[in-house]
Amino acid sequence: MTFFAREQWDGRGYVGGWVRLDGTATVTSPATGAELATIGVGSAADMSEAIERADAAQRDWAARTAEGRATVMRRAAVLIEEHADALAHWLIDEAGSAHGKAAFEAGLVTSELHQAGATALVPYGQLLTSDRPRLSFTRRRPVGVVGVISPFNFPAILASRSVFPALALGNAVVLKPDPRTSIAGGLFLAALLEEAGLPPGVFAVVPGGVETASALVDHPAVPVISFTGSTRAGRAIAERAGRLLKRVHLELGGNNAMIVMPDVDVAAAASAGAWGSFLHQGQICMTTGRHIVHADIYDEYTSALAAKARALPAADPASGAPLGPLIDAGQRDRVHGIVTRTVDAGANLLAGGTYTDLFYQPTVLTEVGPDHSAFTDEIFGPVAPVLRFEDPDEAIDLVNATEYGLSVSVLAGDAFRALELADRIKSGILHINDQTVDDEAQAPFGGTGFSGTGARFGGHEANLEAFTDTQWVTVQSHIQQYPF
Repeated sequence: MTFFAREQWDGRGYVGGWVRLDGTATVTSPATGAELATIGVGSAADMSEAIERADAAQRDWAARTAEGRATVMRRAAVLIEEHADALAHWLIDEAGSAHGKAAFEAGLVTSELHQAGATALVPYGQLLTSDRPRLSFTRRRPVGVVGVISPFNFPAILASRSVFPALALGNAVVLKPDPRTSIAGGLFLAALLEEAGLPPGVFAVVPGGVETASALVDHPAVPVISFTGSTRAGRAIAERAGRLLKRVHLELGGNNAMIVMPDVDVAAAASAGAWGSFLHQGQICMTTGRHIVHADIYDEYTSALAAKARALPAADPASGAPLGPLIDAGQRDRVHGIVTRTVDAGANLLAGGTYTDLFYQPTVLTEVGPDHSAFTDEIFGPVAPVLRFEDPDEAIDLVNATEYGLSVSVLAGDAFRALELADRIKSGILHINDQTVDDEAQAPFGGTGFSGTGARFGGHEANLEAFTDTQWVTVQSHIQQYPF
């Protein structure tokens, strides 16, 4: 059978193999409205069965050698390289990704698999000193079953960066992808890992909505939940899991700022700003949501940014357009509402602000104030609000005037001066002379404040912290004599 042939998975989920779930749902293209396929939709009972199978399968998987687990990850990496076009196809059709974004995301999935293969082999303990004649050390043990809840915007990579390292470290994983993107963000990964030799039951994909996610969060056999999504949903999951004393890793929203200092190359800065705000229609947690620009170059920068916006049409990505659709009408209306309220409050619409169907044109707002909706809210659309500042202290205050703390960038001719300024910025990620959107499998990723619970993704250290427990072990050659 051809890899990921539709007859294999259409109308199904993945629980110990390709199975029918309690319900089904039609997946539609946000670009054309065409029906793409059918997926299985899991009930609470389906989720419970997936978790119980995962719990039973996990012990044998954890007992496999580290090299054995790494081999599965490496095989999957080779497979994704061979079938990257198939994944990109579903990212374009299902998630509305432009061709470049889809290819980039497929490459990130490959990187995550290579990194996971390496993670399986890293040192996982530490020798300790002891006041007694014994061997004392710590070691990392898999937590058991990891629950992953992933979003629609980068569905494959935002599932992969939890699924692959958790598996590599000896855990089983149950994934609840967003029902709008469960093919690229779940079923494709199941086919990939099955083909690579992952044993049945160790990984499950159960698409669904709130009921399905709640069953995953509430199940006593799932000690760790890894969630990527909105701050509102993350808070609800954390509250629910907290009552059960579960660990919850949250990668949430962001209202990311980019400071543009007066000594920059303005054309280069505008190019970086356009990429940061408009890539994948602004539907990225790291999107540049606030351009904070020095007054000396404000007019030149906004003019250049608006020209970039007008040159980036949003259209069906199958046509090769650089930008595609927003994910659904609810998101489009939310974006347009923020733009409209900000203009009504006194901002100027320099470019964009219009849409056809789900295609929202790249938008530049100038003379934005710190109390405007486009400044205070995470927009999650292709909108670039631009504020002016007069001195660096004002810029720092504007950057920090948010409850989010994910990614911040500073563009400056003097990079070390920019780094000195950045020491005062509250953010989990900081880029000097780059925009705010970036991710690498080997780099820690996470935010502070309303953006999440810190770096729980990327790199060996973060993955060990996220998906293992620390165990203290002592060994003595004989039993010590006690006074009792």
